[in-house]
Amino acid sequence: MSKPSSSTQKATSRRAFLQGSGLLLGFSMLGAGIRPGFAAAEPVEGDVTAAFSPDAFIRIDSDGKITLILPNIEMGQGTHTGEATLIAEELEVGLDQVKVVDAPPNEKLYTTALLGGQATGGSTSMRATWESLRKAGAVARTMLVAAAAVQWSVPVSECSAKLGVVTHQPTGRQLAYGALADAAGKQPVPSDVKLKDPKDFELIGKSLRRVDTAGKVNGAVIYGIDVRVPDMKVATVAACPVIGGKLGDVDETAARAIPGVRDIVKLDNAVAVIGDHFWAAKKGLEALSITWNEGVNAKLSSADMMATLKAASQQKTPIMARQEGDVAGALKAAVKTVEASYELPFLAHAPMEPINCVVHVRADECEIWVGTQVPTQAQGWAAQVTGFPLDKIIVHNHLIGGGFGRRLVAESVGQAVAIAKQVSYPVKVIWTREEDIQHDLYRPTYYDRISAGLGADGLPAVWIDHVAGGSVLGNYIPGGWPQDKLDDDAVEGAAKPPYDLPVIQVDWVREDPPVPITWWRGVGPTHNVFVVESFMDELAHAVGRDPVEYRRALTKNQPRAAGVLELAAEKSGWGSPLPAGSGRGISLHDAFGSYMAAVLEISVSAAGEITLQRAVVAVDCGIAINPNTVEAQIEGGLIFGLSAALYSGITFSNGRVDQSNFHDYRILRNNEAPKIEVYHVKSLESPGGIGETATVSAGPALANAIFAATGKRLRSLPIDRNQLKSDGADKTSVSMVPPLAAPLLAALVNSKERPETGVETEAEAL
Repeated sequence: MSKPSSSTQKATSRRAFLQGSGLLLGFSMLGAGIRPGFAAAEPVEGDVTAAFSPDAFIRIDSDGKITLILPNIEMGQGTHTGEATLIAEELEVGLDQVKVVDAPPNEKLYTTALLGGQATGGSTSMRATWESLRKAGAVARTMLVAAAAVQWSVPVSECSAKLGVVTHQPTGRQLAYGALADAAGKQPVPSDVKLKDPKDFELIGKSLRRVDTAGKVNGAVIYGIDVRVPDMKVATVAACPVIGGKLGDVDETAARAIPGVRDIVKLDNAVAVIGDHFWAAKKGLEALSITWNEGVNAKLSSADMMATLKAASQQKTPIMARQEGDVAGALKAAVKTVEASYELPFLAHAPMEPINCVVHVRADECEIWVGTQVPTQAQGWAAQVTGFPLDKIIVHNHLIGGGFGRRLVAESVGQAVAIAKQVSYPVKVIWTREEDIQHDLYRPTYYDRISAGLGADGLPAVWIDHVAGGSVLGNYIPGGWPQDKLDDDAVEGAAKPPYDLPVIQVDWVREDPPVPITWWRGVGPTHNVFVVESFMDELAHAVGRDPVEYRRALTKNQPRAAGVLELAAEKSGWGSPLPAGSGRGISLHDAFGSYMAAVLEISVSAAGEITLQRAVVAVDCGIAINPNTVEAQIEGGLIFGLSAALYSGITFSNGRVDQSNFHDYRILRNNEAPKIEVYHVKSLESPGGIGETATVSAGPALANAIFAATGKRLRSLPIDRNQLKSDGADKTSVSMVPPLAAPLLAALVNSKERPETGVETEAEAL
């Protein structure tokens, strides 16, 4: 199925890559001035029109019920709690007094300022709503207080609000918000309100309990995959295993004999089996005899794509991202030149909740239940497939069990609607993990050539980074991205490293792969910071200087970067002795509006196995709206990034993805995780993003720690343990057995009392 076409294209940078989901869908945007704000409120799904609806975000009923309509979706990152805190702080209510719901699809009311559309991603949620949601709360509070003052015939200055109650200070009279709702709705909406001074915050900056905790504990919250509607059937899908291939012939005989199989639906490049339940659909799909028309990518391989990327890096004319100073002159004057090249793989998202969508296509409308980061894009896909107008596409958005950018695209919704369009009943489409990993839209693969000319002091006198890789924007935007225009994401984290570099050149060669690519948790910085921080470490060792001291010398004019560097070094005990085979590595970066330094302490065995001992992270994210959430996101992001660096990589053979599930696209296990310590630099700067920062830190901190422990510099990911094995160790294979399981399996192999099952034991199979 092809993407919906677009009749409108706008210049888009990394910070506006979603210039409206409407751009992707061909819907006209309302202009750069449209931001989440104070347009006429609309009813929210499941909610009657409230007595007091001052803006798009707040509803207060006369019975005292307070509902907050939040523009960004919750997928575990704490956005609902954070955004509710911003409103509640200025509205003067507690989080326990509010009900939180997701905003319905509406670009006009719920556009995210930094993305230009109604979307959740790019670590933008709190940055984009920092002022607008506080202002929404302050406007509502001002109107409620004014209504009370009118009712009491007293000056507004004598009234104050606290915990949903307005008090007349001289007399002690009180009115709850519910009692004032009708009257407040008749007050004029103030055009300007004064926001609290940070010193007066009572909620912001506190480690508050999340608003979704209780529902997750008692099972009340509904994720997309939990949805059940009357008469619903369940489908699962198989698409052509070769990228770009099409569906050929299908023999349905055996599938239709499976009990519970109801229908078989064919699409251009896929086939779906619908059953009474998932097991029937899955067994039916397995029973199909399918012939695929594999197309031009039938021989595609990772080796060929990397070879093409390397050749492009050398031969194509690059697009300049940044050039300052006399590069040629500085190189000529350099005392020493250091060069290196780095390779990074395609990466899948692999969210814990498999991709799913429930759709019911009726005669004149389409209803969708899904967890998506882009509700209006999902709505647009459905409109494109059904031919219905947007107001006939009803989208119920649900909690997401992991997004990481996978749900920033809604092609799966389009496929689900195409399936449901061919039957009369509601269909829940579930893509198996294997299907999703092998048909994901991947983080691009990259190749970098980087060099530096060092001065007499050993510091970089000139820094040159040649980046090569595909354009995510080029794949994301219908009609593509201009070939001669810089995609900022391709060089984010490289073009502006947090260092004093007197002469710098960073350029980008665009080489789009024949593989679909999209946003991933950290995207460009996950690649660029790995290169920059690994190479910075190489320079320090090349001149015999300590990596922290070397960075310290380059951050004298970067106070926020220097602040996290010093804090991480201090708290990690940098420089204190470690046992043989152990090492510490550091990474420093500025991305998503936050500064972070991470120190990772590891050990490496003679067999090349890595044990993650301890991680110390220092962060300056400006005002931390909820420190607990910040720490949780750093912990989760670090684990996510370490998983990718240690185990994850998507490779292709004969046009097919080699990996299929968590057995060969590994995620860090509980017993493998390091102890993680998080330290905050107190700041009054506006909030920075936090969801992706630690993911960015993980790879370079690990590679630098490996060098410190072994003296071996690894310039590609995921880590190749064969390169880490000591001389004489068997280098023919790498164990995928988690450390704590290895002794148990070894004992089983050596046991004289093996189970007599007639098949290999698990240990023998391994």
